[in-house]
Amino acid sequence: MKRALLSLALLGAAPPPDNRAIVADFARLFYFERDVKAAFNRYVVSDYVQHNPGIPDGRAAAVAALAPMFSQPGRVFAIKRILVDGDMAVIHIHAIPTPGSRGASVFDMYRLKNGRIVEHWDAIQPVPEQARNAHPMF
Repeated sequence: MKRALLSLALLGAAPPPDNRAIVADFARLFYFERDVKAAFNRYVVSDYVQHNPGIPDGRAAAVAALAPMFSQPGRVFAIKRILVDGDMAVIHIHAIPTPGSRGASVFDMYRLKNGRIVEHWDAIQPVPEQARNAHPMF
């Protein structure tokens, strides 16, 4: 990898973006600091494609839909893992809407292009009161 980056530098080409670092910082701003606007302005393109049927396309629409939810006191978004493979990333979160509630397991999947998030999918699975197996969801 170092040889490839050195070759790119000699040719005057920019090295490829570090998608793992980009997604990790996006996750820090979005889920931990809950600064939806800053996370989206820094890392998401304006014509972002949204596959969640409850939110329209576009960065502004995502911020408008998500900022109120993320600003509510008592909500917790615990990042469990971040997986990055090339231009695709998955962030697994335990979302807890109110203190004491079981919450849900959320998988947010993002596609990146040129160091920016361009597309999003999600899957949400409520944490049941009782499981039919002994395997943890997180």
